[in-house]
Amino acid sequence: MDPVIIVGAGPVGLSLALALARLAVPSIVLDETDGQEDTRPARTAVLRQDTAAFAGRLGCAGALETAGTRWTAWRTMRRRRLLERVAFDPRPGAAAATASPVHLPQHALTRALRAALADEKLAQIVTGSRLAELEQDPHGVSAHTRGPNGTWWRGSYLVGCDGPRSTVRKLLDIRFPGRTAVERHAVAALRTELPWPGEALLHRSPARPGGGPGSEVSARPMAHGVWRLDWLLPPGRDLVTPDALIARIRDSLAGWTGEAAPPETGGNAGTGLSGATDERGGAPARGRGHRRQVPPYDLLDTGVHTVHHRLARRWREGRAFLAGDAAHLLGALGTQGLDEGLRDAENLAWKLALAWHQGASETLLDSYQAERRGSVAARLRAADQALPLLRDGGAGRWRTLVPGAAGGRSTLLTDGHLGRGPLGAPPVYARSPLAAADGTGSPVGTQPGAPVTDVAVTAGDGAEVRLRDRLGQGLLVVLVAPGTGVWEQRHWQSAGLMPQLADAVSALPMRSEVLVTEAYPGAPAHTVLVVRPDGHLVAALPGVRPDELYACADAVRGGSYGSSGTGGTSGSIPPPVDPVGPDGPDDPVGSVDPVGSTVFHSEGD
Repeated sequence: MDPVIIVGAGPVGLSLALALARLAVPSIVLDETDGQEDTRPARTAVLRQDTAAFAGRLGCAGALETAGTRWTAWRTMRRRRLLERVAFDPRPGAAAATASPVHLPQHALTRALRAALADEKLAQIVTGSRLAELEQDPHGVSAHTRGPNGTWWRGSYLVGCDGPRSTVRKLLDIRFPGRTAVERHAVAALRTELPWPGEALLHRSPARPGGGPGSEVSARPMAHGVWRLDWLLPPGRDLVTPDALIARIRDSLAGWTGEAAPPETGGNAGTGLSGATDERGGAPARGRGHRRQVPPYDLLDTGVHTVHHRLARRWREGRAFLAGDAAHLLGALGTQGLDEGLRDAENLAWKLALAWHQGASETLLDSYQAERRGSVAARLRAADQALPLLRDGGAGRWRTLVPGAAGGRSTLLTDGHLGRGPLGAPPVYARSPLAAADGTGSPVGTQPGAPVTDVAVTAGDGAEVRLRDRLGQGLLVVLVAPGTGVWEQRHWQSAGLMPQLADAVSALPMRSEVLVTEAYPGAPAHTVLVVRPDGHLVAALPGVRPDELYACADAVRGGSYGSSGTGGTSGSIPPPVDPVGPDGPDDPVGSVDPVGSTVFHSEGD
């Protein structure tokens, strides 16, 4: 069977290729660049616990530890008052409630993904290949590229991971409605020392009645003493000059150290923001009637990050799919577009693998759009409802319009940055087409469709690992069996329910693995958890029930191949499916950014 064609070699496209290779599916990655990733310290990625674990399973665990950092705490301040301090356990594998995000430069993540992919025999990156044409038929997809390696490529499926101006999306004639420039941030990466080493900060100074404008700045530590600072800019596209950026840096650093106020601007002047580099602080600054000291700093990189909110009308067209920035743009209020892009890749990879190896029903292939587009649409709606209330007032209405965010405006912003609540929590696929039948299973601490808790488990070979370490290869069937941790493998594999469970799992219609755990939140002894390859709970069965277990596996694969159309090696091209309505005005795709503007997006796929 032909390989999967992936258009775009950013983090999402590379992650998808690696995930497919782990599932024995070959792929060709069409990269229109020369394969060299620019070093931009100010362009960073914040990975939540689930997406960091996904990147780690793909071979990037070393890069996450060496180039990334886990924060020890998050501070939320209003003017000079500390509103909230969330402490983290910075160790890898910490419990979800105390786990820190991983913050690293995006170029470090991309290089780690490229290095991992270079060792994969089933994946090939073709640089200098710009997609020009795309054709589909009932048996596959043909793609024509231009450039030094221009030719026709043949694939079983094609996935467009080619960014905001996606050529794949345009060739499929899929509209990309939404809102342009919902937020703008001046961004700087610098090396300095702040009073709270290892702790991230969100500092808000709302405008006072009759006073000057308010301000909002975040400071997030990275490895090797580097910090990324983001200043919320007023609406509009006014140029951020190097002098203005230096003034912001010095003012913020001086205010946090308690020794300085707005400075005399100086340093490297230039014609654009990129001219403000290699600046060293340390000189006194003039403040409100007194002089205070700006701490020394080395300015490494700068930019302007413009946030757009857009959602493609369709994410699947026959054998072609969209993922990452080609399918959605978000990023306001601390939300992370790259997080969502990696979730796209993880969700799609195992479904394409089933289709490639066994054939797949239309239900399985359509579920990618239903699950991922639905969850991103909900995230965008929450952000769009919160934005005018957080930025423009309306305190009397915001709790009603943003359900689940009851702690205040600053708490809502904190939730977005930390991956909590409606702005940041991992998605729940409660109404997925792949959900088990109503009434299947019994309630536990995780609702069906939600990500499972990362408990310690014992595998069939006796290895003691975390549950997330076993994701990505097939269905997981987890038996809750208190006390088995002290048994030898040869005893527990032949004791109690294990022989019956092993027989039931061997009859399942998709690849499956049996695991054992001492305990799971809310689950009594002998509960059997059925977990999808991407870590979402299918059902919790009260004991070994072979018929219900088979029904769960059959639901996960979307029914048998050929049961509703054909999505594997043959079949007709299905009509487009659009289960979620568009968000925002139907702006033209070309208005994403003016040509030549200096902007960052959530990823560079």
